[in-house]
Amino acid sequence: MNLVIFDLETTGWSPRYNEIIQIAAVRMRRGVVLGAETFDTFVRPTRDIPETISTLTGITNEDVRTAPEPTQALADFSRFVGNDIIVAHNGQRFDLRFIRAHCENNLIPLREVPFSDSLSLSHLIWPNEPSHSLDAVMERLRLSGEECRRHDARGDVLLLAEAVRQMW
Repeated sequence: MNLVIFDLETTGWSPRYNEIIQIAAVRMRRGVVLGAETFDTFVRPTRDIPETISTLTGITNEDVRTAPEPTQALADFSRFVGNDIIVAHNGQRFDLRFIRAHCENNLIPLREVPFSDSLSLSHLIWPNEPSHSLDAVMERLRLSGEECRRHDARGDVLLLAEAVRQMW
C-alpha cells in the first residue's frame, strides 16, 4: 500500500478566515517510510502570520515572504501525491477542510484522492482512551518528539509517519 503522510500549518484554525503557510509530506510504501521521498514547502499567505501562530509553529513572515502562493504549492503537492492514499491526523476536520476551502475560493477543481485519517485508526486501536491527539498517540507508542520541532509540518509529518507505521 502506498501512502503519503502529510501535515499542514496554517495562520489559524478556521479555513474560512485563515490560510495555509506550510505543507509537508513523506511517502510510505509497504510500511516503510521513504525518507528520500519527501515534500515540504512554505506557502505565502495574503496577510501576516499572527504572532501566536509564529510562536507555536516557529514559522515567521520572513520564512514565507518568497514562498510559492497557495495555488502553486497545492499543485506541487498534488503532483507529489500522485495516486497514493493521503493520510493526515485529524485531517478530515482540519487539513482537508483547508485544502477544499482554498480550492473553492480560487475556483480550482478539487482532485479527489483516497484519504485515511490516522485519528480514526487511533480510535480503532484504543477505543477507551479519552484523547486521540497526536501527542496522546505519541505517548502511547513511546515516540519522542525531541528530535523535531512540533507544530512545524516537517517535524510533525515524520512523527505521524512513525505513528502510522506502528499503528498499522
